[in-house]
Amino acid sequence: MKFIILDRDGVINEDSDDYIKSPEEFIPIEGSLAAIAKLKQAGYRIVVATNQSGIARELYDLDTLHRIHDKLNRLLQNEGTHLDGIFYCPHGPDDDCHCRKPKPGMYLDIAKRFDVDLSEVTVVGDSLRDLQAAITVNAKPILVKTGKGERTIKNHAKEISDIPVYNSLADYVNTIVE
Repeated sequence: MKFIILDRDGVINEDSDDYIKSPEEFIPIEGSLAAIAKLKQAGYRIVVATNQSGIARELYDLDTLHRIHDKLNRLLQNEGTHLDGIFYCPHGPDDDCHCRKPKPGMYLDIAKRFDVDLSEVTVVGDSLRDLQAAITVNAKPILVKTGKGERTIKNHAKEISDIPVYNSLADYVNTIVE
């Protein structure tokens, strides 16, 4: 089974250091939705795994997060496609949970839910924590330059020197799907 885990903010949609706190702030990165559709047409299962510490920080609530994800799902329906799942961590960085990336909990939950071998899974992210979580579970990390990707390259060049880098999700998808 072809399986990809995508980070959300910075990979699918524009990221913000002030958090994506409403459906109106959720703005897809050019080409990302079409890239997801292209992956689905090629037979991939696609799951989003996203840290959402804005909930713990009380910047938005679960209802708002669900409305943001409803918008994402509607936009994907307009592209004739869908996600196979959305997993999120609502905890803050000091909560010491197992699911907040760079810890592997979300990826392990995805593997269990979908009965997938993570060593066969690609993880596309824009931050060091996305890549660290992927490496921890022996998945295949991919870095995109969108979102915080350029900052990740600048600040963590040594840690990511062996990880493939692409300009965007669309750029990556165009290299694996003809």
